[in-house]
Amino acid sequence: MRKILNKYSVLFLGLVLLISCQEEEPELQTIVVPMNLSVNATVLNDQSGNVTVSPTADDALYFHVIFTPGATPQVLSPGETASFRFTQSGQYQAPVSVIAFGVGGVSSSTTVFLDMDVRLFIDQSTLEMIGGSGSKRWVWDQTVAGHFGVGPLTNNFPEFFSAGPNQLNTCLYDDVLTFSYDDNDNYNFTLDPGANNEVFINWAEVNRFFPDATPGQFVDECRDITTQVPFQENFVIIDNADGTRTLDVGDSFMSYWVVVSGEYEIVELTADKLVLRGISSPFNGDDPLAWYSTFVPEDAGSGGGGEDPVFDTLIFEEEFDTGTLDTATWNYEIGTGENGWGNGESQYYTDRPENIVVEDGMLKITARQENFAGSAYTSSRIQTYQKFEFQYGRVDIRAKLPTGGGTWPALWLLGSDFETNAWPAAGEIDIMEHVGNQQNTIFGSTHDPANFGGNSRSVNTVVEGVSDDFNVYSIIWSENTIRFLINDEEYGALSNSGSLPFNKDFFLILNVAMGGNFGGAIDPAFSSSTMEVDYIRVYQ
Repeated sequence: MRKILNKYSVLFLGLVLLISCQEEEPELQTIVVPMNLSVNATVLNDQSGNVTVSPTADDALYFHVIFTPGATPQVLSPGETASFRFTQSGQYQAPVSVIAFGVGGVSSSTTVFLDMDVRLFIDQSTLEMIGGSGSKRWVWDQTVAGHFGVGPLTNNFPEFFSAGPNQLNTCLYDDVLTFSYDDNDNYNFTLDPGANNEVFINWAEVNRFFPDATPGQFVDECRDITTQVPFQENFVIIDNADGTRTLDVGDSFMSYWVVVSGEYEIVELTADKLVLRGISSPFNGDDPLAWYSTFVPEDAGSGGGGEDPVFDTLIFEEEFDTGTLDTATWNYEIGTGENGWGNGESQYYTDRPENIVVEDGMLKITARQENFAGSAYTSSRIQTYQKFEFQYGRVDIRAKLPTGGGTWPALWLLGSDFETNAWPAAGEIDIMEHVGNQQNTIFGSTHDPANFGGNSRSVNTVVEGVSDDFNVYSIIWSENTIRFLINDEEYGALSNSGSLPFNKDFFLILNVAMGGNFGGAIDPAFSSSTMEVDYIRVYQ
């Protein structure tokens, strides 16, 4: 039986639908101010400065605990505990503020005063390294590659980015960090931000201080945050149970703003060098990262510490003016080596005049495209192993470089113990490397067990016409630094120390490789090209 709706039925149905579609008026939560706020604070009685704070309050959603005025609060949920270490020695009262937040952001607060008896102690040798005889100023080791870097927490080197010499904004390099102390075991840290009070801020952190800013992705900025973050604090060096050491600068930071905890792992500390690793807690919620910083004393200059010795006594001279290669000095290396000399290279090294000759007062090494002994290219490599070896000094090599995609000429040094101390443990110093796929870019590098292959420490510069003109490629190698120069102009430096394998005898190597993991793709049209070496001079 078909049902027929009259107009009244339709009207009634419409009213029902209208009523059912209307949104229910929201119920507002009752705003309740947290009450009965109390703070349970514990001060350890070992004069370490360590304290813990446990707040409680009725109807509190979360708490802010502020241990020093103006500092970033520690945020706690109910039942959690905040920890802090006061690094000012002496007997004093330390105010700790606690704020309890309830529904709607309403809050109640209190301040407790902790009776502190602190005597922090840094052993005298460590104190003198970081603070000199009472005060010491540190600056970025800016002319040395790797002075700033970032990487994942899963390793201990800056896998993601490692800054080249002077690569970053000058507002970073203006900063001076001062560590000072007195006879009462007060340890003070001051960050002087230099010109315009600006410091270098990680792009993801800019909004922490400037909520309306629109930082570009991965574009760090120079900003004045002197009114928002303390630039003067106490510091302490903490010996950890696992053998590591921590530098704690309280709520301040080590020049670059990203590591907001104020705690940095000390990777290396000597009188001439301070290397730190800090873990970030990104403001934008990204994963934490490990940040690396290297500083040197302000009065030592960059490069790892102190003045280099004067190397002005000529101990080795090769002018290539005898018409033949002097085999009393030089050894030929023949063949392809293991896996293309360990680099996947494509050439076969020979001692044939087609590949190596001394004429017109020059050594000439020619890479050629030809099928020879199973290889598609030939070239030459010579070295002075067990015939001329030396430790420290200045090396000058005047040379004109080959050209062409895939060419890889190198003037370099290898540790003389390489047969019993396999590479990279033996150490390698590349005075000059060039690849035809990056014409006019010159590289200087070192390789050691922690930095080798694609992760070597390296500096580079651009020189026009390196395959058209002769240039003098040099290093100044001392126990403190390895400096790289072209035509007597320094373009970068790498630090040296007793922990690195650059404090023993090395020998010379000259070669032109083809392809490989650094030389790259070989131009199919390549036929031949020559490196010419005018002279080699070593001074001590």
